Amino acid sequence: MSLASTLYDAHLTIAGHPITWREILGNAFGFASAVGGLRRRVWAWPVGIVGNVLLFTVFIAATTTSAAQAPLFGQAGRQVFFIITSVYGWYRWHEVRRSRGGDPDRPAITPRWATAGERVGYLLVGFAAVLVLQWVFSLIGAGYPAPRWFYWCDAWIFVGSMVATYAMARGWNDFWLAWIAVDLVGVPLLWHSHLYPSAILFIVYGALVVWGFVVWLRVSRVEQPAERERAAA
Repeated sequence: MSLASTLYDAHLTIAGHPITWREILGNAFGFASAVGGLRRRVWAWPVGIVGNVLLFTVFIAATTTSAAQAPLFGQAGRQVFFIITSVYGWYRWHEVRRSRGGDPDRPAITPRWATAGERVGYLLVGFAAVLVLQWVFSLIGAGYPAPRWFYWCDAWIFVGSMVATYAMARGWNDFWLAWIAVDLVGVPLLWHSHLYPSAILFIVYGALVVWGFVVWLRVSRVEQPAERERAAA
């Protein structure tokens, strides 16, 4: 067996369940990225991308192996879109920070709520995407013994994650609420799929998300008026 194969298959066995180090490390990088997002640091984006690559391999393996119980195309596919959106977020936060002097110790962006038009736009696109993707996922996964609700959940997590990541790149407070909606569905789905580290991390994410929402909301109430005053001076 090659070194690459050994590293790919390396795992722990906890309570009789094998858990790959790829899943553990991918979730660790994901959690670190969430902390960086809470602190509004540019490094949150590249750290998150590393986690996305690792978790992509986890969900693809969980879907394509002979022992797969249910397809996780949405979970795997969203890692690809995470990477694409994260590149955009990385660039945008970097440019905003540079326009403010480029100090790496200062937060990259000032959070705000999405405008009414922006919110209507992402909600309409999101609901339409869920309708389409649950159908697409059900067609792709026709050979798996998965109930119909599974595809709705997978589509909800996929779309909600994309909305949340894009909203984070824009600096909208809304992104925390989108993550809460994802977590409420993601934890039961991941546990059902025996991806226990990811399910447990989603629970931890839930607490972090609530705290992050409170932090960003407070910051937006302080920094936005100050920015408006500087712009008017």
